[in-house]
Amino acid sequence: MQMEKVSYLNQPNCLRLANREIEVLVTTDVGPRIIRYARKGGENVLGEVPETAVETVLGRWKPWGGHRLWAAPEDWPRSYAPDNDAVEYKAVGERALRLRQQTELATGLQKEMMVTIDEVGSGVRVDHRITNRSQTEVEVAPWALTIMRGGGVAILPQEPFRPHSEYLLPARPLVLWHYTNLSDPRWRVGQKFISLKSDPDLSEPQKIGVANKQGWAAYYLPDALFVKRFAYVEGATYPDYGSNNEVFTAGSFIEVESLAPLARLAPGEWAEHVEHWYLFDGVQLGGGDGEAALEAAFGPLIAVAPL
Repeated sequence: MQMEKVSYLNQPNCLRLANREIEVLVTTDVGPRIIRYARKGGENVLGEVPETAVETVLGRWKPWGGHRLWAAPEDWPRSYAPDNDAVEYKAVGERALRLRQQTELATGLQKEMMVTIDEVGSGVRVDHRITNRSQTEVEVAPWALTIMRGGGVAILPQEPFRPHSEYLLPARPLVLWHYTNLSDPRWRVGQKFISLKSDPDLSEPQKIGVANKQGWAAYYLPDALFVKRFAYVEGATYPDYGSNNEVFTAGSFIEVESLAPLARLAPGEWAEHVEHWYLFDGVQLGGGDGEAALEAAFGPLIAVAPL
């Protein structure tokens, strides 16, 4: 295993975790953020948007790119509380880093991640924690948002098909925003998958949320397949009308997101959420981009990507 300080995206104090196959870079001057996930020497599968900024009454918030932790449900300006200050960091064993921000003055929340890289292979575990440091009870859900490199397709699994003659109750909610337009050509809704393509020529935002009981979402690029796995808690209350998985795009910007159940946190209490990441190379859609080709290409990989 390797752990070293490096500069990346004009961030001079990033930390690099690596094994023989992959590398993960996290920031320490802002965050907590994961800013790079790639095969050694390969192109970053995460998106990079270092010049983008959003002005709020709380200050300038910058997405930077990569992976971040928010508190759901989304709220303006609370969700956009700037994370531009240095984070505390600590090595945990030989393969993990814990990153903890200072308490957000505007929200009373403190966010942290622990990033653990597998000894071999591409696996990365990301533990997310939000602690209530305020003096009053709050209701939040840890919300893990991953900006992906543009030019790919986000893929969400549908629930397994069951004929009307065998089962009458609904399978899950599909949640739409006011700006969601399912006739937009970036969407493809099939029997087995829902996919959303990033397109730099189409800047209108698109988003959906689902109750994803299959526990995975993927992002396909011509040179890589990114898979994140996460739990679904049956009977729990999730944000956004029951969504534990959401995708968003606007132009080349695209995110694959997962959410924990809503939790009422007394002062000092915390809520946690875990994702497992995997990266596969050389995935070919031999039969085109139809559902059969997607299932043939991705199915065996999902099966060996444990939750």
